[in-house]
Amino acid sequence: MSVQNQTRRLPPKAISQDIDSWHGLETVSAYDTNRADASAAKLQQAYQAMMAQQKAETEKLNLYRAAADAARLAEWEFHNTVLAMKEVVRGQYGSDSDEAQAVGLKKKSDRKRSKRKNSSAIAI
Repeated sequence: MSVQNQTRRLPPKAISQDIDSWHGLETVSAYDTNRADASAAKLQQAYQAMMAQQKAETEKLNLYRAAADAARLAEWEFHNTVLAMKEVVRGQYGSDSDEAQAVGLKKKSDRKRSKRKNSSAIAI
């Protein structure tokens, strides 16, 4: 048997097949083994542990998603508040003020003006 990479998740299809096999074993009345890792009790215990861990994962994933949504909303709220503050500073102090520059706005006088095209050069 090849070495199994247990750092990756099993595909859902493989888990489903394993569950089907375990349920199929329940119909075998004479199943008895000396291998402790393949006993019916060990199968039951491993199944219950898997289900408990999957439930815990789902719950934590839902908490993570809710926390991520709350953080995203808080980030947007902060961003919109900063934009409103910049509008107020521009309105109170003008767009060419040092105060506007202090809050991250570019002074109107610092903006490059577009150069006019030379209309005196006419091709003959």
